[in-house]
This record gives sequence, C-alpha cells and structure tokens, in this order.
Amino acid sequence: MISVSQALSQVTGLVSTTGVEHVPLIEAAGRVLAEDVRAGRDQPPFAASAMDGYALKNAEVAAGRCFTVIGESAAGARYTGRVDPGETVRIFTGAPMPEGADRVIIQEDVTRYENVITISTDFDNATYVRPKGNDFAADFTLRAPRRLSAHDIALLAAMNAATVPVRRQPVVALLATGDELVMPGEQPGMDQIITSNNFGLAALLSTHGAKTRLLPIARDTVASLTQALGLCDGADLIVTLGGASVGDHDIVHQVASDQGLKTAFYKVAMRPGKPLMAGKLRDIPMVGLPGNPVSSMVCGHIFLRPALNVMLGFKAAPLAREPAVLDGTLARNGGREHYMRARISTANGALSVRPEPRQDSALLSVLAQANALLVREPDAAPATSGDLVDIIRL
Repeated sequence: MISVSQALSQVTGLVSTTGVEHVPLIEAAGRVLAEDVRAGRDQPPFAASAMDGYALKNAEVAAGRCFTVIGESAAGARYTGRVDPGETVRIFTGAPMPEGADRVIIQEDVTRYENVITISTDFDNATYVRPKGNDFAADFTLRAPRRLSAHDIALLAAMNAATVPVRRQPVVALLATGDELVMPGEQPGMDQIITSNNFGLAALLSTHGAKTRLLPIARDTVASLTQALGLCDGADLIVTLGGASVGDHDIVHQVASDQGLKTAFYKVAMRPGKPLMAGKLRDIPMVGLPGNPVSSMVCGHIFLRPALNVMLGFKAAPLAREPAVLDGTLARNGGREHYMRARISTANGALSVRPEPRQDSALLSVLAQANALLVREPDAAPATSGDLVDIIRL
C-alpha cells in the first residue's frame, strides 16, 4: 500500500490539461478561464455623475449661490457644450460630466425656479463624480486560471469581452460494475441493489467542471467488462466503480490489464477507500474506485477533484484543509489515514466539528448529512473535545 499523498501525486501525474476553446460570454459561468483577458477600455470610459443633481464648477460652490441651468446630461446622451462660471447642467446618475464641470450638487441640496438653481445652506460636501477608469483601466487584466463566477461574468462584460477562452471540459467515463446492480427505477431482484455511486460521482464531477459519460453497468464477466471498457474511447479519464478488490468476482484490474493497463499503484493506506487503483489504459488515465458507495464518494473528493483541477489548468494540489475544534472524542487511529464523515458549525466564533457516530462505508444517509471530512493521520493519538483537528469542507 502507498500513502494518500503518494497516490494523489500519481493520480494527478496521470492526467493532462485540456485544450482551450472560446465560448460566448453567456455560456462561460462556472468554466475555467484558460488565458488572461485584458480590458478593451476604461470603466467608466468618462468621468460620470454618481447621483442625480447638477454639474458645475466645484470652486464656485457656496451656500445660497445661484446658477443658470444651460442643458441636460443623461446616461447615453451627454451634454456637448461647456459649463462656464455661473452655469450648471442638469445631470443624472451615470451620465458623462460636461466639459468645465468637476462637481455634482445632489438635487436634494438645491431649489430650482425655472432655469435657476440655488444651493441650500446645509449642502453635502461630497463631489459625487466617478473619475474615468475609476473601476478599472484599459490595461486591467483578469488572470487565468480562474473558475468564473457570476461576478466575474459581469466584470468580463464590462471589459467588453464577448467571447471567453476557457478550458475544454474534461470528459469522464463512469463505469459501474457488478452483477448485483440495477439502475434507479428498475425492479431489483432479491439479491440486487440499486446503483448509486455512478450517479453521485457524476453529480460531483459535473459540479467541478467535467462532462460525465455514464456507461451501462458492466457485469462481472470478462466479456461484459471488455465491451464496457471499449466504450471509454475518447474520454479524458476513465473511472470504474467496484471490482477493484481481491475477491473472485473482482476482475476489473485483470480485464483492464489484459487490455494493456499500465498500473501506477494498487491499494492505498486510507479508510474508506483502500482498494483503489490507477494507471493508463490505451493512453487514457484510469482510476478504479471501491464499490462501497461512501468509499467511492470520499475517493471522488480526495483524488478526482484534484485531478480535475489539473485537467482544467490549476496546479496539482490536495484539497484545502483547515483546523477545527473537536466536539467529541476520538480513539487512537490505526495505520491508515481516516476520512471521517462529520458536521461542522460555528460556535462562539470558532469552527467546530463533530464526527458522525456511524462511519460504515456503506451508509449514504450519513454522508448526505455530513458537510465535512475530519482527517486523521495514520496512528494519530486519541483526541478529546477542544483539541484541534483538520477538516476538508464538502
């Protein structure tokens, strides 16, 4: 067995960064920016009013002072003349400041009679002008790689980017194996169960940037597995579920090896998830996950998410860990790194974590309640309430 860190290094070393494609801005949310994008103009591209009011010369502003209104500046329709001493222009929020004016008196601070305004005695001292390039200048650059949020999309639109260079979404072929499995909605036999790992992993991988190809369930025969693995051509990553252990019916590794699998490792010192393998099949990276549903989902987080990050242009790195205060007690850990399902909360301003009382690797109901993994290093000493432990947010 190898350590989790060794296994992760080998998994991320198997995959390659996908190519670049240009997509319309409206389709770029959630995608990973592949190349830097530079703004095409200043924002705002002119000095603009921040409020509704009157544009005039700041040096002339004084309580009781009167100004003649000579025109109007609206958003999209600027005043083209010049503001001279004793003059003002009616202006609205977002409108360009007219030449000669450097101050906006808000409309609440004046009285107007016909085309003359008078400044009140208790006027606001703010100038209410947004300078040209106040948000960003024409050389502003959004750096890659970056997973594009809704806020990033708004920024790119303001930068005048109609299309965006993004990483092609990696195609992940998901292959569940086992005579005992049937699809959701089917009627299972007396000795069968409903497949769940492939659907859970498809959702997880899609959430983190992949396109998933859900393949038909492969039965525990050489012929069925051979046919199923043949359907994986064209994928960027093959993920098999189950059949990677050492039982008489666990033949995924055998069949894949017969087809040319070059194994990188087999078995990892972790729980849940010990029967894990990885390698390359016909030059396609392949990861064989355990059949237990929680084991496969935990391994999906620990190994597949970092692998996807590499494929999308990020540096190879494990998922971020952070300290939390333990709420409960933990016995001494064994020789394998343990990823315990847990729930985190905030108490008195500190992050607190409570491990779920049941840690069986078949309990999806427990995993669904968890929002974190509590990580215990091999041979970790017993821990009590108040001790700091590491967690990974789910």
